[in-house]
Order: sequence, then structure tokens, then C-alpha cells
Amino acid sequence: MPADRPDDVVRLGHRPLIVSDVDEVVLEFLTPFKLFLESRRHRLLPRSFRLTGNIVDLQNGEAASEAAVKALLDAFYAAQEQWQIPAALVVKTLAELSAEADIVFLTAMPPRHAAVRRALLDALGLPYPLFASEEPKGPLVERLHGARKLPVVFIDDILRNLHSVRDYAPSCLLINLMANAEFRALAPVPDIGIHTVADWADAARLIRAHFGRSTASC
Repeated sequence: MPADRPDDVVRLGHRPLIVSDVDEVVLEFLTPFKLFLESRRHRLLPRSFRLTGNIVDLQNGEAASEAAVKALLDAFYAAQEQWQIPAALVVKTLAELSAEADIVFLTAMPPRHAAVRRALLDALGLPYPLFASEEPKGPLVERLHGARKLPVVFIDDILRNLHSVRDYAPSCLLINLMANAEFRALAPVPDIGIHTVADWADAARLIRAHFGRSTASC
């Protein structure tokens, strides 16, 4: 059974906390999903920053319905270990950061797929605690971090998730990272206070600087 709360998954040490999304941040999502769609006679077109309306059925040229997109996503998640690979530099970067901070993965996917994702992350050398939920991420990060007077970082590719965490954990360093450059160019421009990075090397520099500033202010 999946846990109902992120603090059921992990007990934090007295260290900074890094909370990261998984799809398009830790694991490539859009590139493998495009290949998966091709295997199902569909194609993802880079017309706007969304899936519904941009997935086309190759048999009739029509955009897949919202229900069809949901079914395709569900099938992809069920077979994710056959398609998804780590984002560039993530395995090495998180291994190094884990010496300084606790790391938790907060993935926005149906919890029924969490066991498959857990096995995939472990096989790829990403053994950090995983919590799967389709709820807003802000309350989950707040619940996990609590009132601790320690640095906290949140990394995601979707602005609404970064906004949610900003509302509930205002001291959090917010990082916008997206592996797929083609769709990243279609994404909305982040607000002031949300830091956009090109890759995990850039993210690590920001994170370590945040840890240093937060420690100095304590």
C-alpha cells in the first residue's frame, strides 16, 4: 500500500532537504514518451506546453482526446522501466549532494505506479525516498519539512508546482529544471524568485550557494 503522507516515507536528519520532482527532472520523460507514442501510432507535436491537444493519432491525424491521453500516460507509466533514462548528470550530482543533504523524490503520478518507479530508480542508482501523489505539492513539502530551521530546496519542471511550494514553504529555494530543450522553449517564463537552470550542474551550484547563505544566516 502506498503511504498517505510524505513523512510516512522518510525520516529526515538534521540536514538541509532537497525535494525533487521526477519526470523531466530526474528521469527524462518527454523524449521517451515521444518514442513510446510512436510505438502506439501516435505523435507528440511541439505546438504548445501541454500534452492534451498535441498528441495526434497517426491513423486519422486527429488530436487524441483527454481520455485517450490519460490512457496513453497510464500505459507509459506501467512500462516506464522500458523507456525512461536518467536526466543528464543527475546520478552523479545527487550522489554528491546526498553527502550534504537529505533527498526526497516527490513525483506527480498515480500512486499505483509507485512500485514500478521505485524499482526503476533503484536500478538507475537513484535510491532516495520516493513519494507519489497527485495532490498539490506545496502542502506536501510543508508537511515534510515542517518548522525545521534548515535550508530546503524544491526542483520541478512545472510552474504551478513551484508556485504551490512557494505558497506553503516561502523560505524554499525554487528551481525550474526541464530535461527536454524543445518543450522547455515553449514553457511559460518563470516568475521572479524561481531560478531556471539548464542542467543538474547549474542546479548544484545554486543549491550549494543556498546552503551556504542559509547556514551563515542561522
